[in-house]
Amino acid sequence: MSEAAQGPIPAPPLDGATGWLNVAAPLSLEALRGKVVLLDFWTYGCVNCLHVQRDLKTLAARFATELVVVGIHSPKFPNERNHENLTRVVVRYEIEHPVANDADHAIWRRYGVQAWPTRVIIDPAGHIVGTAMGEGNLAGFVDAIRAVVRVFDERGEINRAPLALEPERMRHPDRPLLYPGKVLADEAGRRLFIADSSHHRIVVADISSDPVVSGFSRIITTIGSGIQGDTDAIFSQARFHRPQGLALDGDTLYVADTENNRIRAVDLQAGAVYTLDLPNLNSPWDLALKTGILLVAMAGPHQVWVVDLLHDRAYPYAGTGEEARRDGDVRSAAFAQPSGLALHHDTLYVADAESNCIRAVALPPVNTVTTLSGGDLFEFGDRDGAGDRARLQHPLGVAVHDGRVFIADTYNHKIKVLDPASGQVATLAGTGVAGHADGAAERAQFNEPGGLSAAGGRLFVADTNNHAIRSIDLATGHVDTVVIEGLAPPAAWSYLRGR
Repeated sequence: MSEAAQGPIPAPPLDGATGWLNVAAPLSLEALRGKVVLLDFWTYGCVNCLHVQRDLKTLAARFATELVVVGIHSPKFPNERNHENLTRVVVRYEIEHPVANDADHAIWRRYGVQAWPTRVIIDPAGHIVGTAMGEGNLAGFVDAIRAVVRVFDERGEINRAPLALEPERMRHPDRPLLYPGKVLADEAGRRLFIADSSHHRIVVADISSDPVVSGFSRIITTIGSGIQGDTDAIFSQARFHRPQGLALDGDTLYVADTENNRIRAVDLQAGAVYTLDLPNLNSPWDLALKTGILLVAMAGPHQVWVVDLLHDRAYPYAGTGEEARRDGDVRSAAFAQPSGLALHHDTLYVADAESNCIRAVALPPVNTVTTLSGGDLFEFGDRDGAGDRARLQHPLGVAVHDGRVFIADTYNHKIKVLDPASGQVATLAGTGVAGHADGAAERAQFNEPGGLSAAGGRLFVADTNNHAIRSIDLATGHVDTVVIEGLAPPAAWSYLRGR
């Protein structure tokens, strides 16, 4: 953590936000005099910013009466400027401290911020006492805040009155699915596996009946109690923490248990969950299965990892760990928050979210990374075309079917299709405007779709912000919402939500 220059530096005001969340009215530093204030400059598509949320919860609990955490959401992408989208993220990640929507970067510029995430400590007199860029250093923040509290406590200038909060989560109803992140269609078993991410569980649905063509299925089972945690147990007692990617190997379902930084294995015959003994995982976001190994989109360190299932070993395979778009040998190539995987023969397709492009990894013995289509870290948009002429916006999912690569172009609210030979990208479905509308592909609407899986001539979509699974007929382009008969929110989660 860097220290401020000598002499007190008045903290700039918090004016200029286009909206506030979790509070009834905008906050000012004057109204927070007597509190230690921690400003967190973040953007919600950044995995490193999401990692920081854990530390913020720890600090808020540790200094419950002395500290006020204020999130300053200064967006990277146009889609992240939208107040409704930000509200959904605040609910989805159970963020309960005040959040300012700094959509026009007014506060960002006033504080001279240069990178996400950045945190600024302000003392009870309204002066900046320290800043830090990047994630981590929780112990340093504890020490710094404790020192500030000690000084101002000796002066009798600490205000320990609680700040009135109005959590957004209390204004949003529960649903049968809550922000599903990924989906896996099992064509042979006619099953649909759904990462019901914000319910911390896996939903298994039956898609064997004919009415599936109009978006109908039945619940088979749910895996996980619905309570956030990290517990191996039978289905009804196991706990996950925002699971995402899924891969099926016979009667074993592998789960990227993203916020637990673990790979979990579900024994579908025994009805039990266990954890693979793998150290050093960091936000595993998606999985692909090749005989004997799991390929992992490791979003946190910007790499693709390999899990040797026979020997329970995990290690980096592609990417240096630098956040960048760089092609070449797997040892020198770089990714930027890889978040979606699809395997076809010896080619692994990667949705490289923060570099806004689709990459292809030629597996051994070739071992190279190539960008097929899209932009770069700050080159994004919504444009069909070939290679570097195409523009995507934070794509989170890919699937392969009949030689075509399908893309969940998440922040453009579209599903696109890529010809891997030519690099040509075209819109398959979606208007580009967030919404929830079924029907013809050109009129259908999605809301931040995050996961894809193809089976039986249909493409299944985890339509995250619509809390739904959608189905696209690949012959006609017609879009339906999959209705899962018998599915309800987890009772345990609903009870805890009302605490």
